[in-house]
Amino acid sequence: MLRAYGAGLRWFLRHRFLTMVFTALVLLATVQLFRTLPKGFIPSEDTSQVLVNTEAVEGISFESMVEHQKAVASIVKEDPNVAAFMSNAGARGPVSRGNTGSMFIRLKPRGERKLSVDQVISELRPKLNQVPGIRVYLQNPPPLRIGGMVTRSLYQFTLQSPDLDELYERAPVLQDKIKALPGFLDVNSDLEIKNPQVNVEIDRDRAAMLGVTAEQIEDALYTAYGTRQISTIYASNDDYAVIMEVLPEYQLEPGALSLLHVRSAGGQLVPLDTFTRFTTGVGPAAVSHLGQLPAVTISFNLKPGISLGGAVTAVEKTARATLPSTVSTSFQGTAQAFQSSFEGMGLLLLMAIVVIYIVLGILYESFIHPITILSALPFAGFGALVTLTLFNSELNIYAFVGLVMLVGLVKKNGIMMVDFAIEAGKSGDKSPSEAIYEACLIRFRPIMMTTMAALMGTLPIALGYGAGGEARQPLGLAVVGGLVFSQFLTLFVTPVFFVYMEGFQRRLSRKTSRN
Repeated sequence: MLRAYGAGLRWFLRHRFLTMVFTALVLLATVQLFRTLPKGFIPSEDTSQVLVNTEAVEGISFESMVEHQKAVASIVKEDPNVAAFMSNAGARGPVSRGNTGSMFIRLKPRGERKLSVDQVISELRPKLNQVPGIRVYLQNPPPLRIGGMVTRSLYQFTLQSPDLDELYERAPVLQDKIKALPGFLDVNSDLEIKNPQVNVEIDRDRAAMLGVTAEQIEDALYTAYGTRQISTIYASNDDYAVIMEVLPEYQLEPGALSLLHVRSAGGQLVPLDTFTRFTTGVGPAAVSHLGQLPAVTISFNLKPGISLGGAVTAVEKTARATLPSTVSTSFQGTAQAFQSSFEGMGLLLLMAIVVIYIVLGILYESFIHPITILSALPFAGFGALVTLTLFNSELNIYAFVGLVMLVGLVKKNGIMMVDFAIEAGKSGDKSPSEAIYEACLIRFRPIMMTTMAALMGTLPIALGYGAGGEARQPLGLAVVGGLVFSQFLTLFVTPVFFVYMEGFQRRLSRKTSRN
């Protein structure tokens, strides 16, 4: 290997100009790959968990919602990958509504099933959405949930406008266009404005004549259909709230409102329809707000292999072409964190290189030799990005950490060669070409040893071994690909850089001494 390396190095030192042209082309290709490679954020992990959200038609009764939820649960129960699950229906907390439900599924351990969690979701989705009258949304819970609202899908895009009518008119149009984009799944929104409702219109004059106030009417309606607690029963091991309401058979039809009576000022019970009129219609189940403005949040999932960066760009482009200037938009949660994080990733990598350059400049007391040492970085970056592309992996947080690691791993090759060459050339009896040639041959073995040690240390990560290994795999791919590619090229390119930079420095020194 050493003899072959020596022969190859002599060829590169004789063809230095071609080597520099090749380096420039690799640098341009690295920049282009960095721009075009799909961007991601935090990759999904197989934690044997699946979150399920269900949505039925607006205005559905609780009893009907329970039956639909049971139909969904029966399909989940029959899946061989499922170990256990928990299901509930109806409103739970301030963010859910009566036509929604949820389910938490715990899958069997990864070693006991052939499919990953994403593959299980892809298999369950068409089965669950065959249940009539209910829509099912599945998601692999992220390892780290960053802000955002609790929605049926993982990524959120929020629309805001002071004009409520325009907001409600434009939001469904944008939702349909996003649903038509390739790679998008489970597109939905929290806009529910077709909820059936009964309006009770009070005849103020007749009510006043009978001695009935609006407060009494509201109080009677809440007592009949609300959750008024009138007492608590204390048992030996628990306590029970006593809730007043009409019988269930009187809660199903709007006509039952006419059976309610309100006690007048004179003490008589007056039928409610004596001084009121009932009309039916539709209205919003709730009016969502964000930052004190009415808001509609569209949430979506992505198919496996679709990058979050491409999805964010597609949604923004669609929104600009669809919405007027009076409707403002913003991403929430994970998508928003992705946007803000990757805006500074390039600057972070540049600052890491600048810091290393400053440290090397102080170490060698030179502005020139740090550039020689850092000449291997384009090859390492190119190798890392090409490897990610070949394995259909996106440039996410883990892969970016791998790029930063490469900066430290690759520069040690240059330090080993340049440090020895500088010492060999101080005697003055060797040219820069001879000095770096001798340094490369002597340092060849330790360079190969340290590179192979780093390569073998990160190879298990690149192969995705261990629990959650598929999430860390981009880090290993970036490091292994960068090391392999740069190892074969920097052993030839860095010496050429050294010869050029050493010659430039000597000419600069002679010019300075003459002045």
